[in-house]
Amino acid sequence: MVFATLLSISVSGSVLPWRGGPAGCGISILTGPVSQDAAKGGPMGRQAQLVCAWCGPALVVIALGGMTLAGIIPIPPSANATLDETVAFYTHNPNLVRFGLMLASVGVSLIGPLLALITVQMLRMERGRPPILSVLQVISGAVTWVLLMVPMIMLNVAAFRPERSPELTQTLSDLAWILFFTPVAPFLIQNVAIGAAVLGDRNPVPVLPRWVGYGNFWTGLLFVPALLAYFFKSGPFAWQGIFVFYLGTAVYGAWVLVMSLMLRRAVLAEPADCYDVAPLEAA
Repeated sequence: MVFATLLSISVSGSVLPWRGGPAGCGISILTGPVSQDAAKGGPMGRQAQLVCAWCGPALVVIALGGMTLAGIIPIPPSANATLDETVAFYTHNPNLVRFGLMLASVGVSLIGPLLALITVQMLRMERGRPPILSVLQVISGAVTWVLLMVPMIMLNVAAFRPERSPELTQTLSDLAWILFFTPVAPFLIQNVAIGAAVLGDRNPVPVLPRWVGYGNFWTGLLFVPALLAYFFKSGPFAWQGIFVFYLGTAVYGAWVLVMSLMLRRAVLAEPADCYDVAPLEAA
């Protein structure tokens, strides 16, 4: 249903013309019978978008707070740690580590609402043409959501049974950290899609300023050094190194904050009749 609405596909399967909404808006949703109030939008839609925008700062605060409680910040576990050092990280205060990792997993899950808001605003940017970049952002963003949550859960699994084999604990730790930093391709694709949509925005009043598009390109490029974590256990390109852990964490956190604030501004600047809902003719 969601993709059918986004892509404006009729019940019969025929593709309906791409339509733009009011100037500066760019969304015209084709759907079934709707009420007059729904057709004009309303405060609930704007409030929901603003809540999604504020999920970004909440993500940064909760996730970094959880990682700090777990002992990951300011100095994360090292890739070249011995078995005893690895096990000690998860067992010296297991309840605090578990609580911190649980909090971090809750925090990173808040990227979902922000991704939804990015998609809605990208649909405004792609008015009058197939929203391929918006769909690409949905797909890649959903993958990054999983790639942020699963490693936090795996780290908690490593801390769940302090009595287990040290080798197994180290294996779980290695898998979680490598999974957390090295799959940069979905993040890069997402940033490129957002950047291209921002720079390709032809609305009289652009949804987002052009520097946000260039910033997304740079954000994606700055994730690339994390690929080298496959080959290093120490130094700046190991997972605990400056070009992987610290650069990746700082860049992603800054990206979340910038996108949240700029999208909030875009929502507040939307025309009152931005979301024009037109009835779908019977097949």
